[in-house]
Amino acid sequence: MEVPAVGEEANQGTRSSSPCLYGAARIFPRRKMSLYFGVAPQVSTNRRTGRAAAATGTVSSRPLPLPGRPAFCVVWGPTMLVTAYLAFIGLLASCLGLELSRCRAKPPGRACSNPSFIRFQLDFYQVYFLALAADWLQAPYLYKLYQHYYFLEGQIAILYVCGLASTVLFGLVASSLVDWLGRKKSCVLFSLTYSLCCLTKLSQDYFVLLVGRALGGLSTALLFSAFEAWYIHEHVERHDFPAEWIPATFARAAFWNHVLAIVAGVAAEAVASWMGLGPVAPFVAAIPLLALAGALALRNWGENYDRQRAFSRTCAGGLRCLLSDRRVLLLGTIQALFESVIFIFVFLWTPVLDPHGAPLGIVFSSFMAASLLGSSLYRIATSKRYHLQPMHLLSLAVLIVVFSLFMLTFSTSPGQESPVESFIAFLLIELACGLYFPSMSFLRRKVIPETEQAGVLNWFRVPLHLLACLGLLVLHDSDRKTGTRNMFSICSAVMVMALLAVVGLFTVVRHDAELRVPSPTGEPYAPEL
Repeated sequence: MEVPAVGEEANQGTRSSSPCLYGAARIFPRRKMSLYFGVAPQVSTNRRTGRAAAATGTVSSRPLPLPGRPAFCVVWGPTMLVTAYLAFIGLLASCLGLELSRCRAKPPGRACSNPSFIRFQLDFYQVYFLALAADWLQAPYLYKLYQHYYFLEGQIAILYVCGLASTVLFGLVASSLVDWLGRKKSCVLFSLTYSLCCLTKLSQDYFVLLVGRALGGLSTALLFSAFEAWYIHEHVERHDFPAEWIPATFARAAFWNHVLAIVAGVAAEAVASWMGLGPVAPFVAAIPLLALAGALALRNWGENYDRQRAFSRTCAGGLRCLLSDRRVLLLGTIQALFESVIFIFVFLWTPVLDPHGAPLGIVFSSFMAASLLGSSLYRIATSKRYHLQPMHLLSLAVLIVVFSLFMLTFSTSPGQESPVESFIAFLLIELACGLYFPSMSFLRRKVIPETEQAGVLNWFRVPLHLLACLGLLVLHDSDRKTGTRNMFSICSAVMVMALLAVVGLFTVVRHDAELRVPSPTGEPYAPEL
């Protein structure tokens, strides 16, 4: 059944997803079924709840408002618009100031003066950074794209759940797949699968979008396994550079990853909003970057393989390590609780801020600038001047997120929304992430044996993604306004549990000298954690 154009954002085709997708699985209520059969539903607002309701087969002559947004809503609120740009400029200036002062104070390292090493790094960076840029370019407008296709929040939640499930399933076997297929071929495969994922965003068919989310999960697993594995093997085995230079390469990559994310947010805002090309434009713009990354890997990289370890042995060894060391168990608990909340935050920030006229690309760049600021503060805090320990900063990161989530439970109250306060809370969460990830990376490196890290991290990911999926499914049939506020309340309780786990880890490792940053003077560092 074809439907004539309705308003400026009418359906650009027909939807023909199989009824078994929601009939057999029982994941969508009947009133949402019209979205799957090529019928442009009339979106109205329920007087009692404020939710968008779909009337099957009814075509309106007026432009359709977005789901959950009243027709009289002001799309571009000047307050939120100005706040987002001012926050972005302020955070960017702070990051630039800290990084410039760090560069002036730090003498050039031995590795930086080796021409062969620099050429090898550049060969790696040009492919890896293109892949990261393509990944970040899609982030600001993913939720907005699904909303642009008139899917309701519950349906969008299912798409996110599909992506998370795909990530955890492919993540479990990614290392074995990369070792078997070859690291170079795996990087090229990443370019192909992620390009296909972007192409699926051109379709409004729900089943095609689900397939795209599955491809995105596979691509994410390859992005965070194949590239690093290729580099480490080439660094040590083929070029015989000192292993001590590897952390310097990935530390620089982590910094430029933040920079690429900031630039990608601005670029996404430019193509989607400033040029008026719509929310699908960033996904189309990512395809040439992915194609170039794959072509450069084919031309400049050599192939390498590694001896495969049985997946069952990897998981069994990881489980033994997890259960035999209380420090590992507590670290896994903190990671699962903290990062599951971050996944839910990634889903919720757009529907919280977008109705108030927030420029999504600039907001995303502000988030990434806040995260970069947190990483810079981590380096300053662990420097010889302050010499704080990663355990201190991990505790601070969890406390900041707890405070931010409590802010969000009030700033998202139905009828009393405060988008500026919500935006500030989101920035604090990203700042905390900038402190959390290097702290957690340091502690994992010290606590988990290198031979068991792959298996242990696989076990860490399972509860992490299960908790995130459960949170998104809770949102599926809840009221949009109260459901968002209730979800932030649940996330607050989860982060309080993470804080208790941090306290438990603190009591276990407070006398453990192995988990301290070495004293810059070379003398034993006496104070306790």
